[in-house]
Amino acid sequence: MADQDPADQIKELSSTLASVEAVVDLDAKRTEIAQLREQSADPELWNDQNNAQRVTRRLSHLESVVNKVEHIRQRLDDLSVLYELAAREEDSDTRAEADAELRSLREDIGQLEVQTLLNGPYDEREALVTINAQAGGIDAADWTQMLQRMYLRWAERHGYPTVVYDTSYAEEAGIKSTTFAVKAQFAYGTLRGEHGTHRLVRISPFDNQNRRQTSFAGVDVVPVVEHSDHIDVEENELRIDVFRSSGPGGQSVNTTDSAVRITHLPTGIVVSCQNEKSQIQNRATAMSVLQARLLERKRREEQAEIDELRGESASSWGTQMRNYVLHPYQTVKDVRTNVETGNTTAVLDGEIDAFIDAEIRWLRGVEGAGD
Repeated sequence: MADQDPADQIKELSSTLASVEAVVDLDAKRTEIAQLREQSADPELWNDQNNAQRVTRRLSHLESVVNKVEHIRQRLDDLSVLYELAAREEDSDTRAEADAELRSLREDIGQLEVQTLLNGPYDEREALVTINAQAGGIDAADWTQMLQRMYLRWAERHGYPTVVYDTSYAEEAGIKSTTFAVKAQFAYGTLRGEHGTHRLVRISPFDNQNRRQTSFAGVDVVPVVEHSDHIDVEENELRIDVFRSSGPGGQSVNTTDSAVRITHLPTGIVVSCQNEKSQIQNRATAMSVLQARLLERKRREEQAEIDELRGESASSWGTQMRNYVLHPYQTVKDVRTNVETGNTTAVLDGEIDAFIDAEIRWLRGVEGAGD
């Protein structure tokens, strides 16, 4: 790529961007933006808070998409001029600036191309992520905490707000389970490919004989529910328990029984929340998490019915999906997309975009095959 003429590289990027522009359909989005701006200017809009939030959120998203595409197109046009200037003036500094902008544009257009694939019914929602320790004992609990940190660091790198709703600490080290929200538009569509079993192989720091240990943690990603979602939850289907919030090692971090655990009896789904100060707030948050789980359960059941009608076998993408090997060599490899890196430290510090982008493309290929 580095040996390719910049003019040819710009031409290729322009062609890719044109494909993105066609998928995005800028003219249709500009028309919708004009309509939404007209609605948002109506003083009676806020009589219906839910609808007003939907309108303003949709308007903000569309404006962001159009502005981003237009800005990248302008940068691409300016880049050709910058290369011409560097050649005419024989200016090595200007040439270096142009080369850096070319690399930046290649990355930005690649990300934009992936984002156009996030067109599922819930993809633009915020995400609820739950991680549970599986086989591996204390190492699995430690691994669960490592995964929680990895995702929170990933969100931090992107400037996405997160809220940890619940953490169940293990007795010796690590955590048994955790649930947190990633409060960014398209967080669900971006992260849903992370759903599945994550496998860690390493020398156990908890084994005095320094033996190699394999441990597992399950990651579940569901979309946050909105007021327009219709999920029936009867009060008599719930068992609600209150308890005292606890920290690492089982220590009490709250002197009142403010934490809430809700069990949905028909499905056996259990959710809990202990991050809020009051029992009422924790109950409301836990109900939101329960509704999100039920919504995702409904979506998966409907998808399974469609797959059965098509004569397809059940999707296997929800099983083991990534291996993290820290001994005897170091590598992280996705078993579905074959994306692999030897920089395990960076991955565990939240640098997982290459895996996520490949997952988005892979999922669209799997799901699109039956369309």
